[in-house]
Amino acid sequence: MPSQALLETPEFSLEWIGERARGENFPVASIFAPPKARPHLRAIYGFARLVDNLGDEAPGDREALLDELERDLDGPPRTEVMRRVHTTITTCRLPREPFARLIEANRIDQRRSRYDTWRELREYCAYSAEPVGRLVLGVFGRADEPDLVALSDDVCTGLQLVNFLQDPPRDLALGRVYLPQEDLRRFAVAEDELRAGPPSERLVSLFRFEADRARALLSRGRPLGAALGGRSGRSVALFAHGGLAALASLERAGWDVFTRRPAPSRLTLTALALRDLVRP
Repeated sequence: MPSQALLETPEFSLEWIGERARGENFPVASIFAPPKARPHLRAIYGFARLVDNLGDEAPGDREALLDELERDLDGPPRTEVMRRVHTTITTCRLPREPFARLIEANRIDQRRSRYDTWRELREYCAYSAEPVGRLVLGVFGRADEPDLVALSDDVCTGLQLVNFLQDPPRDLALGRVYLPQEDLRRFAVAEDELRAGPPSERLVSLFRFEADRARALLSRGRPLGAALGGRSGRSVALFAHGGLAALASLERAGWDVFTRRPAPSRLTLTALALRDLVRP
């Protein structure tokens, strides 16, 4: 099947992406954003999910599909997902680069499956995670403020690390290990231990170490919500709250990521959002 035809099939529709994304905190956060921002936040989220699903699950030549999707950034859009993205780019005057970086992150995934150091992994997160936060700031008209961008980068990288902690078996099934190799060596954890449980004491120690790193990033980024202020700030604050709640879920599950994917419920995320929404 030609790559563009595949992008237009129902399997990669926005509705399919939305269904696959259920239970994640971005749609919940978007509900509590200012009404005029919500369709743009959802367009960004839909694009990010599409890119990830193409990079992880699409049959055939994934790099060709990603190339085709990047060409759609320059238009004219040929799919519903990209029509919504183009509307958001035009309305919010968003730059092309963050969208292109998300695509490049998935190209990297086709070529690279291990990261030796935390520094290398953080560089990867500059493609896979940070662009989403910068686009969100762009929707709110605040992407040109370096202090806010730095806070956003910390939150988004922290959230990415939480995802890596929730998904080691899935990632390994895709042939990838996102936990730094230097950390696996430090705690004497073999890659096969990431495939199936129960978690050993060594593995729990590794997960706690990575969780502390994620928690530190999320905590450093928490002032972002107050700095933005209003409904925009309260909706953005939910990202950090959601990441911290996910870490708490992992802790309560005894770091067992093998029998299920520990994560806060949508009810928990909604309660966090409502708590912030009613604060003076």
